[in-house]
Amino acid sequence: MARAVSNKTKALNTAIAGTLGFLMFFPILWIAILAFKTEEDAIRAPLEVLFGSGWTFESFATVQARSDYFKHFSNSVIISVGSTFLGLLVAVPAAWAMAFVPAKHTKNVLMWMLSTKMLPPVGVLVPIYLMFRDFGLLDTRVGLVVVLMLINLPIIIWMLYTYFKEIPGEILEAARMDGASLREEVIYVLTPMAVPGIASTVLLNIILAWNEAFWTLNLTAAKAAPLTQFIASYSSPEGLFYAKLSAASLMAIAPILIMGWFSQKQLVRGLTFGAVK
Repeated sequence: MARAVSNKTKALNTAIAGTLGFLMFFPILWIAILAFKTEEDAIRAPLEVLFGSGWTFESFATVQARSDYFKHFSNSVIISVGSTFLGLLVAVPAAWAMAFVPAKHTKNVLMWMLSTKMLPPVGVLVPIYLMFRDFGLLDTRVGLVVVLMLINLPIIIWMLYTYFKEIPGEILEAARMDGASLREEVIYVLTPMAVPGIASTVLLNIILAWNEAFWTLNLTAAKAAPLTQFIASYSSPEGLFYAKLSAASLMAIAPILIMGWFSQKQLVRGLTFGAVK
């Protein structure tokens, strides 16, 4: 029987949720406001910026004239999408094996894989940088696709393992009895049944790869520089140009915000896949 909740409690919960939501969204809102201001207006007091100055596209024009936004944008798309789908090629068979092949230490292996995400990236920067230098992968899309795939692979495998465990093993056994090979079982039976989970995994890892800054700043210079490098270029020894930095940041985060907005239903569905029996 569902527990009755008073209107007072509902109003309080709504107010708390609304406040937290506004606090989380406020930095994005403030960046969007400063992006349409001049540099002189951007350093004024907050209320004066909001109500006492006009709006302009000057910062966007300056950013585009100084930097090739579409080049950085295409690099971000190729790197984030490429690393995610390369990770899926490895993660789907790995998650299938962990979910449906009995093994004593599966949980320990998963925990060890996930623990690699807790390693400070700077701890392995030097060896990875030297390997990239020796193999000619510095400032290349291929190099970033590989390194971001390896970084996010534990999360991809963990999420897919969780979704695959919710699929009844009897269905796969029936497919084997009907003569399905291992490849056909994974591609034509398992994968279609886990589409919500796979979709949410893809979306989440594209976002993680899109927002990755540490590796993109240290392993690229100009040719393969994504939007994170594009934003960082507006921090200079002369100081921060708040309006231009905000314009560059807004141009960088807008695509991923739009994608997240239109795919939120699929993302929530996938993240709650198997949560309700």
